[in-house]
Formats: sequence, C-alpha cells, structure tokens
Amino acid sequence: SRDIFCEIIARGDPEEIVHADEHTIAFLDISPLQFGHLLVVPRRHVVTLDELRANELAPLFGVVQRAVVAVQEVLGAEGAFVANNNIVSQSVPHLHVHVVPRRKGDGLRGFSWPRHSYGGDDPIDRYRRLLRDALA
Repeated sequence: SRDIFCEIIARGDPEEIVHADEHTIAFLDISPLQFGHLLVVPRRHVVTLDELRANELAPLFGVVQRAVVAVQEVLGAEGAFVANNNIVSQSVPHLHVHVVPRRKGDGLRGFSWPRHSYGGDDPIDRYRRLLRDALA
C-alpha cells in the first residue's frame, strides 16, 4: 500500500529530500512544529516500529541521532524532541520518526497529557511485573 511517504521515496527529488541512504530518507515536515522539523523514514514500507527488521533499526535511528546533532549545530537549537507514534496519532501509515528542534521558550509545551499516580505499591508492582515478564 502506497502513502505520501512512499511517493516521496519514489520521486527521490533531491530538492525535497534532506538525507538519503540505502535504508532511510529524511525530509522536512510540511506542517512543522518548529522550522527544521524533520521526518526520518525507512525506505521499506512498514507502518509501525514493531514491523521494522532488526537490521533496519540501527540505520534508521543512526540518522535520527545525526539529525538531533544537526538541528542543534546548524539551526542553533538547544535540544530536540524525538517522537514516533504507533497507530494512535499516526497521521501517515508509514513509520516515521519526528526530530523537532527545541529552544527554551519555543512555545511547545512538551506533553500536555494528564499525568497519573499509581496510587500505591500494588499497582506499580503489577505493571512492573507484567512488563518485566513481557520483555524477558
């Protein structure tokens, strides 16, 4: 199934693409949170992070890491926000990692999502155990 990111990959327009290698491309988000907001995308069409092959992880996140350094060095950002949405809030059904330049006072409020309390040892221990077992 093709999506807008597959189309960008297929076009291969050097004017549009910021970085391209064998596994990955990066390009500017057309509706950025901050100027310089990059999307880093695997060339192979996958929808979610869990569909990525083990040998594709390092190439993708290597570019993400280099993009974080780049937005700080060449755009003067003080830091970067790195994010990936899997299914929920995923606007394009093709895996993509956002690299957003950040500066103090830039107006981005980080996560304005409500925080919760586990409310005691039993719930937090239960979640720890469930996830520890799942990751073992």
